Amino acid sequence: MRRLEGKVAIITGANSGVGAVTAELFAKHGAKVVISARRIEPLKEIAEKIKAAGGEVLMVPTDISKIDQVKNLVEQTLKTFSKIDILINNAGILDKNLNGINQVDYDDLDSVIDINQKGTMYCISEAIKNMTEGASIVNISSIAGVTGGGGAAYVASKSAIIGVTKHTALRFAKANIRCNAVCPGMILTPMSKILDTKTMDMQMMGAMSAHCDLSVNPCLAEDVANVALFLASPESRCITGQIISTDFGCNL
Repeated sequence: MRRLEGKVAIITGANSGVGAVTAELFAKHGAKVVISARRIEPLKEIAEKIKAAGGEVLMVPTDISKIDQVKNLVEQTLKTFSKIDILINNAGILDKNLNGINQVDYDDLDSVIDINQKGTMYCISEAIKNMTEGASIVNISSIAGVTGGGGAAYVASKSAIIGVTKHTALRFAKANIRCNAVCPGMILTPMSKILDTKTMDMQMMGAMSAHCDLSVNPCLAEDVANVALFLASPESRCITGQIISTDFGCNL
């Protein structure tokens, strides 16, 4: 069964990890996917994979921290496909060294907030103006936004996404436009592999390990994509404003 037949889905951060897997999965289920990210060459590779598998894809390179580029992403989607049914806000960055609040790098704080928080809000604000009844927004937050277990800048940005998810769901419930968030736990993606233990705030890491079970299974990009597929599909039509943790019980 193709669960997104005829739907148009914008997916940010779609050049690797969760975004790339989600784009391929959605195309497999019949969605016309609009993929965006800052790095163009990896984005091209994902677009070619989708086309080779018989999917329909539009590539729009976008830095979501720039409002003009977000507006262009929405405009190009409407120009090509005439509507927006689904928005997957996946684009995001980690802070540099998992720094606790006592060691925040203020330049890093600005970058993380600009992309993770403001970028997500830009995308919701611009896309939702062109969404109609039955549309679905899925924000990829993090378990760090729920538990506080992560670098202070990252935690702040992901907590903000949870808040704006609930706000959006409340504001547009009567319009039947849904908004939910997925909060992955420790996840294996190219982004997570760049952390350098030599410069990491090990006191913060110690605090995290004292409050969660790091021995459980790590989350995979496919796990998150499957949950996003459910939340984007009509099967979840009664679900909105929910924050779903995908961490194998690491933080129970």
